[in-house]
Amino acid sequence: MRVSGVPRPRPPREARRARVAVAVLFAANGATLAGAVTRYPDIKATLELSNTQLGIAVGTYWVGALLVGAATGALVVRWGSARVAWVATVVAGVTLLATGASPTWLLLCAALFTAGCADAVADVAENAQALRAERMHGRSILNALHAMWSVGAVTGGAAGAGAAALDVPVLVHLAVVGLLVVTSALLAARWLLPGHGEDDVAPVAARVPHEGRTWRQAVRTAGRVAPAVVVLGVVAAGAQVMEDTGATWSAVYLRTELGAAAGLAGLGFVALQGAQTVGRLLADRLVSRCGDVACARWGAALAGTAMAVALLLADPVVTVVAFGVVGLGIGTIIPGAMRAADAVAGLRPGTGLTAVSTVLRVIGLVSAPLVGVVADATSLRLALVGVPLLAVVVLVLAGALRPTSPVPSTTPSTTTPSTPEVAPGHAQDVST
Repeated sequence: MRVSGVPRPRPPREARRARVAVAVLFAANGATLAGAVTRYPDIKATLELSNTQLGIAVGTYWVGALLVGAATGALVVRWGSARVAWVATVVAGVTLLATGASPTWLLLCAALFTAGCADAVADVAENAQALRAERMHGRSILNALHAMWSVGAVTGGAAGAGAAALDVPVLVHLAVVGLLVVTSALLAARWLLPGHGEDDVAPVAARVPHEGRTWRQAVRTAGRVAPAVVVLGVVAAGAQVMEDTGATWSAVYLRTELGAAAGLAGLGFVALQGAQTVGRLLADRLVSRCGDVACARWGAALAGTAMAVALLLADPVVTVVAFGVVGLGIGTIIPGAMRAADAVAGLRPGTGLTAVSTVLRVIGLVSAPLVGVVADATSLRLALVGVPLLAVVVLVLAGALRPTSPVPSTTPSTTTPSTPEVAPGHAQDVST
């Protein structure tokens, strides 16, 4: 905890440069998603897809993310988070062109499957780099870095909404965005923190030696940490599905069920990501003061209430505002879950991040087609009731974001710190 009047030490130059590089990768990743989702109504109309078919196509994205994401920890250990992060971002940019060029539903599924694979790898590697830079800074910077994802998404979403309003061909639009994403990743690569997996692990996780551990000890460790990791994954997934539901279905819902014009329909996604950007840019100070748990609970309550009101009123402008409030409310939840997962004691480098991401993607895989099926059976308006329901789930489980107690070292410590160590993002009560 910072003492009033004492300046914080300036982080090393490589940490500052890495922060900029990771911010660029996050922004590029956000622009990749936004480039596709704002044109979903046009892709749906061109390929004459039902809501169920579009939901299944989006679901293949999560299939790819799930299948490849489970192996990302091993990739980070073998090649290091820096190399994995920029290469995966390049691949993600290339998939945009394939998405826009898909002439059939099956090829669209294949393109989104590949995009999911690339995003899963980039997600874990970028977060590993971000958390490593955060530790070098000695304070919370993860929310601001995730805000850069939102900046990229807002920029890409606004461009997509404008392209849709101007009838710019989908292929032309996505080819330009893909080229910018690839270029950004190549430029950012040189400033990332080098090294292999052991360099990316959080100090609290490194307190338990892995070498020489018996299989019984490994099983006991897995049994101890698995429940915490699963709950963290569910919390992260709740926020992610709320965000993805807005990303995937906001334009379709506004245009087809509320009668909004093409330009206004695209603003639902822009409002969500724009508000999320503002929230994340301001959140690090708030998280440091209040903690991840309180921020997640208040944010989930805000998001669920706003979406419930919008669904009751069924007004296009109110709905756009509500999607913005959802983005504002969920902004700190995924960074908080990633930070908590990275600090789970006894796990190998990248394992906590990978496990939480895997749980997140399993739920995402089910949710995307489910919304389409419910929408075809009833209405998209009724299917979107899932957003306030997920907010309740996050509200109940947010306590999992509290820091876990580290596993005691097998050898006694020879030194005792004069002040307790607090991880970035976890508030500490101090009596004066």
